[in-house]
Amino acid sequence: MKKSKNAIALLITVMFVIVISVAIGIGLKQVNDASKVVSSENFLYQSSIIVEDLLNILQTSKDLSSVLDTKSSEALYLFLSQAAFIPFESSGLEILMQIHSARGKFNPNQINAKNLPLIQAYFNRYNVNSQYIDILLDGMSKIKEDNSYNSAIFDEKPYLFRDYIASKEQLREINRFYAREYNDNALKNINFDDLFYLGSDRNITIDLNYATPEVWEMMLGCAPDKAELLSDGGGFYTTIADLDLNSEEEMNLKQFRTSFYEPVLYVEIEIIQNKLHSKISFEYDIKSKKGSHFVYEI
Repeated sequence: MKKSKNAIALLITVMFVIVISVAIGIGLKQVNDASKVVSSENFLYQSSIIVEDLLNILQTSKDLSSVLDTKSSEALYLFLSQAAFIPFESSGLEILMQIHSARGKFNPNQINAKNLPLIQAYFNRYNVNSQYIDILLDGMSKIKEDNSYNSAIFDEKPYLFRDYIASKEQLREINRFYAREYNDNALKNINFDDLFYLGSDRNITIDLNYATPEVWEMMLGCAPDKAELLSDGGGFYTTIADLDLNSEEEMNLKQFRTSFYEPVLYVEIEIIQNKLHSKISFEYDIKSKKGSHFVYEI
């Protein structure tokens, strides 16, 4: 019975991918028929059309409606496993689309008194001293009239955003300051791309079915090989018992906001036409059927 359900889910997902290709192809044909002169403005318009088409497909997808109705982590995993990497060509454009879970990383803006020791221990394990966390906390402590920050980062970078860790560039500035201030290049040992989710939402929940090895290692305080094992086994976790944790690891995990089903997608689109190139990314909430956090790199 389970194999039958999996096969049906796989077939539906494949049909979803086909619908995406056809719908975007039709949309692009209309654009190209309207203007045969390829320019940067037209390319930008084409990129926007692709995003609009994809959003419409996501909003009307019966597959995603089924994922939401069943609230099944397995159904979400089956969908994402088929839609994770979709390359295709249409109307002279090379398009690469990737869809992943948007809830596999930790938002540093959620550092608190309970999880701080575990986060410090993780960085210490990779020879990054505790002052780094102090600087990171400065980056989300807002403007202080008395200038009572943990570090002198804002003396050097007075205009650096400090309400929350908002972007990779802001994080890079924090990391550069640490490296210069302490003459320490240990941060190269940390894979920040797979560790941190960057954004203003301090209430996001980590979906344990998609937590990266870096996040598992930080949350549990476990060895890297166990973190890899837990990450590789994701997709079918439904209870804590499925994780096979010891008592200390279970206690550590409770210091973070986690669940086994977070229906929020992270969509990346790369579009290439001759020498023109664009990257677009956004989050899509299956519940609200809305996109957010749109980033355009043209």
